[in-house]
Amino acid sequence: MKIPKSLLIDPDRNAVYGAFAVAISVIAFAYSTNFGKVLILAYYAVWLPLILVDYRRFLRHLSDAWLPLLFAAYICFSVFWSHAPGTTARAALQYFSHILCAYVAARTVSVRTLVVGSLIGIFLVLLYSLRVGGYALDTIDGTTNFVGAFGSKNQVGFFASLGLYFCFVFAIFYRRGWQSLVWTAPIGLLSLYMLAIAHSATSVASLPAAVGVVLLLGVSKVLSRRYRRVLFTVGTCALVGAVMAALNLGLLDFVLGLFGKDSTLTGRTYLWEQGWEAAQQFPILGYGYAAYWVQGFAEAERLWAEFYITTRTGFHFHNTYIETLVELGFVGVTLIALVILRSFWGHVSSVIFRDWRVDSVVLAGAVGLMLLRSFFEVEILGPYFTASFVVYYGLFKLRPAPVAARPQRARVAIQEAKPASG
Repeated sequence: MKIPKSLLIDPDRNAVYGAFAVAISVIAFAYSTNFGKVLILAYYAVWLPLILVDYRRFLRHLSDAWLPLLFAAYICFSVFWSHAPGTTARAALQYFSHILCAYVAARTVSVRTLVVGSLIGIFLVLLYSLRVGGYALDTIDGTTNFVGAFGSKNQVGFFASLGLYFCFVFAIFYRRGWQSLVWTAPIGLLSLYMLAIAHSATSVASLPAAVGVVLLLGVSKVLSRRYRRVLFTVGTCALVGAVMAALNLGLLDFVLGLFGKDSTLTGRTYLWEQGWEAAQQFPILGYGYAAYWVQGFAEAERLWAEFYITTRTGFHFHNTYIETLVELGFVGVTLIALVILRSFWGHVSSVIFRDWRVDSVVLAGAVGLMLLRSFFEVEILGPYFTASFVVYYGLFKLRPAPVAARPQRARVAIQEAKPASG
């Protein structure tokens, strides 16, 4: 039995396989540390073999991916100045392959299929965490929080907030009749419940902002391009003004207080200071990718001890840019900032200054969610994270439309001109 290629790699016909592949990826991102290499191998198995189905599809616009490829190359080259070359080499290969999978997904899976597959995967992830029912004591602020099967309330909150976001955009843009809401309603309700019991301030705060981006860009559809720019400018100024007012009026401390936190963000500001001091040792190139949090390194051991991390693994500076500054220096933090901003602004500018498209609106909100989280978490710098997958998927979706028809039109024009010249 021969399976048509289109059922695997054509975004208009591979909804079943694409949703399955995305769901497997989300589960792998969530629980690869729980179930080991099996899920990572499954993640690779659903994406990488597609290259062999039609390799020309993935080579056509490869030059458009120069920015992430440059960043991946820089990460790989950091092995030459890394303080832990073996760790850097392994982690760099994982990150490069992760970017490659996101590239394959962007070339073969539509945004609607990404949303549907993510919802299925998130539902299974949250359902399993609810079944495990794990709670953990936060030794820093003394609170007990729901962590499910993750061991981290922030990860529970992240998947819950992402589930709510995708439920929202699916109901607004992608549903096909009211019947579509029947299967998404349980996912939305479960996500809302898990977000409430996780007490993750980062997830709760970032979700309304992402929804706000979608609403602002969605409303702009009824406006001409000129008025879209006006709306965007006014909306941006209002957002900045609201943030400044919140800081000056003490609303930030009030919101943090609702989650049992203070203005130090439960130790995060101290970690940021420590990260900045560590970055001063090697400010240009850094310690090497994934080469700071290594057992036996004195500063890492000290911070593990201060924050009661008995496993001496899996810790970071709770800020993507400070973490990148430590590991990859100013060169690395410039590149990753360009990657994130290019992915976000590319879709926003496409809606505001060019043609309005639903896919760009949805991806702008999704990448915007990851952008906000990047100031408090380190999910885009590492492999096998949903956040980094979404950011790179959004970046690769920015490629221009195929221009194969242009030479044909040019030849037709020349042929029509020849009789006249004769």
